[in-house]
Amino acid sequence: MRLAVFAVAIVGVLLGGCATSRGGSGIPAEEALYDMPLEEIWPSVRQFFTDTGLSFREDVGTFVLETEWREEFGGSRVSGYWHRYMVVGKRDTPTSSKLWVFRITRTANSTLANPGSQISWGVSRSLGGADGLIGDDAAGGEASGLANNSIEDMSAFMEQPRGENAISAGSRDGQRDLVMEWKVFHGIAPHLAKIREEQLAKQGGSGQVVAALPKLKSEPAAKLGIECGMTILGLLPQAKPGSVMMLGELHGTQEVPRFVAQGACQVASSGTPMTVGLELPVENQARVSAFLRSAGTDDDWLKLMEAPFWRSPFPDGRSSEGMANLLEQLRRLRSQGLDVDAFVFDHPKAQGQERENAMAETVLSYVRKGPGRFFMVVSGNIHPRTAQGLPWDKKYKPMGLLISQEVDDTLALDMAYNSGTAWICAAGTQSDKLECGVKDTRGKDNGDRYFVHLWDDEDGNGFHGVFYVGPVTASLPAVRRGLGRPGADDNSVHPVLGQERPRFSRR
Repeated sequence: MRLAVFAVAIVGVLLGGCATSRGGSGIPAEEALYDMPLEEIWPSVRQFFTDTGLSFREDVGTFVLETEWREEFGGSRVSGYWHRYMVVGKRDTPTSSKLWVFRITRTANSTLANPGSQISWGVSRSLGGADGLIGDDAAGGEASGLANNSIEDMSAFMEQPRGENAISAGSRDGQRDLVMEWKVFHGIAPHLAKIREEQLAKQGGSGQVVAALPKLKSEPAAKLGIECGMTILGLLPQAKPGSVMMLGELHGTQEVPRFVAQGACQVASSGTPMTVGLELPVENQARVSAFLRSAGTDDDWLKLMEAPFWRSPFPDGRSSEGMANLLEQLRRLRSQGLDVDAFVFDHPKAQGQERENAMAETVLSYVRKGPGRFFMVVSGNIHPRTAQGLPWDKKYKPMGLLISQEVDDTLALDMAYNSGTAWICAAGTQSDKLECGVKDTRGKDNGDRYFVHLWDDEDGNGFHGVFYVGPVTASLPAVRRGLGRPGADDNSVHPVLGQERPRFSRR
């Protein structure tokens, strides 16, 4: 009779969905539990990854598998990040189990490397945690051991070509992915319930009383065709059709454009049409629209980069390689079928309040035309404020205030980050000249995970919360990487000049 009791329990848990409630972070609040032995659920786990198009390698007999590497944003030539999943089966009790899913990320630079990780991958050459323990037996089940000790990865690294395209072993990070754990859970639930229904039918044939089970509809698992990176905590609950999220950034970092690209990918993948607004001159709108709808060839890049904006002698960070990369990533997402788009809204010929009015009206014109879309608008952090007044002008009405007066569902988020560097144009310390270059930034360490956090009340500047991007790294002007596509070899008429002196202006 025990089998029948457990069958009712498993179907109730699998289909009830009570454990999948999400908090304000958009991440499941609990881990998924299976009221079945690990040996019974594992074949369904393997089938799930096969059906979703994620090829994998398996450490036979240990309930551990690793998917192959997938490049972020579906093979964008400038992404520089690769992801794979490691799935570890865990026995909760002899008759129940759970799955831990770790997302492992690699990059061509060292931004993900932990101190000392370039020295050694660990004492064990086995797949799993410390001392070669795997799955249930790994002490503590820490993500760091699971993510950093793989004999296959070590072998693959030793065989990798050296050069710009090589992926460094020291540039890798692993985090537990609860969103993916629940995707697996819901993906295999119908099949597991069907197995239990068949088991109960056999038990019923032996004279036992069996509870009636609901009819289950088994659907093929959807292909996980686009890699959007680790889920941004707190973003999806705010990404509602018709709403506007304004991000006040520090210009000239690599991280903000990547945050926006990941956010666009994750929002659009969830089924919500997504539009990104960028603080680029409105004169560039035709070029941006044409590029997003192009094949992304070198000729397409040349047409985009021909605009005078990208060749300003005093670039303030908005014309950075990171921003150019963002346009390529949005183009790639569109080419793979996601409903993403972008517009530009700056009016650089206007000044002061006139500029704020013009920018707000441009943003609102796109919002009015797309009532079913979610808008993420990126600009310097003066413009998104929803409170009136600046220290030098108490009557000043920022773009964010003007937009919030017309759109009910509006959020203004200030940028939060850990210390690092950024490409900044600012007045010199000993003169009024404008200096542009790589400068140190001081922030606060809140970890490496991207997130959105809302406060109970807006602050004095009219910000409703923050978006956090971790430690920041300077992104240089795009033209210094060549006239062609960002990330290309430097073979243009604008070569990289190495450690250049800052440019100056009398502005």
